[in-house]
Amino acid sequence: MARLGYVGLGVMGSRVTQRLLKAGHTVTGWNRTRSKAEWLIAEGMQWADTPRAVAEASDIVFSMVTNTKAVESITQGDQGILAGLSAGKIYIDMSTMSPAYSRDLAQQVRGKGAEMLDAPVSGSVITLEQGKLSIMVGGDAAIFDQAKPILLDIGPKVNHVGDNGLAVSMKIATNLSLAVQMLAFSEALLLAEKSGIARETAVEVLLNSVIASPMVVYRGPFVLGHPDEAWFDCNMMQKDMRLALEMGRELDVPLPTTSVTSEYLTAARGVGLDHYDFAVLFDVLAKLAGVNTPINEKAK
Repeated sequence: MARLGYVGLGVMGSRVTQRLLKAGHTVTGWNRTRSKAEWLIAEGMQWADTPRAVAEASDIVFSMVTNTKAVESITQGDQGILAGLSAGKIYIDMSTMSPAYSRDLAQQVRGKGAEMLDAPVSGSVITLEQGKLSIMVGGDAAIFDQAKPILLDIGPKVNHVGDNGLAVSMKIATNLSLAVQMLAFSEALLLAEKSGIARETAVEVLLNSVIASPMVVYRGPFVLGHPDEAWFDCNMMQKDMRLALEMGRELDVPLPTTSVTSEYLTAARGVGLDHYDFAVLFDVLAKLAGVNTPINEKAK
């Protein structure tokens, strides 16, 4: 079993760490707020006081944080991951960030004699806990082959998509569709509801119809009651939509549905619903349609 490290023990990172522990690996971890990691320490994770200490204690160090700025904060400086890397080590970042910054970071990692893979995931807390997570990986093919057995301990679908930064590009291309699908699902549901069909009935029919993608199946029921802790809140989703729009401008790819959906995420922020999972797009659209929801009642 490899000596592993994990930096960033949020909703997803903590569950990934748990899977690595259950697979028998030694895992050293760090999180900005230690209290959120206490349950992992109780399950056998070793605590380190800095990201650098995690990297120094590990052969392969993972990270998963919210955005490009957060990746920079955990990698740079005297106590960052880069400072703890040395020849032969592998750094695997699972965050969704700027592809350009990911490529630049890979060069910095090589300057330490180590190697980097970008390995964002496709899925949610449920798919991760069920062992169904999909991982896309960018970087040197030989390093990918070396890390693949450990990545398979996280999820059963691991695909090498090309050079550094390309997995992040693939993740952004994937994620834009999540919010677009949620908005389309909300349109269909509200049309059915305002025509006289009970919301619960319409949800059940839609989840058993041809439009029921995996994302719709596990997030669609949120319109009937949101989870206490957002799986992926509006701010996180809009960050990914903005990255997609930046890529679209750079690559001359028009992204009309991405643009419109991003504006509805802005509306969610404007009415104070940004801390909810992005499935709250339904509540934003419902408000415009004159349809009551518990969240909109609470927000009054």
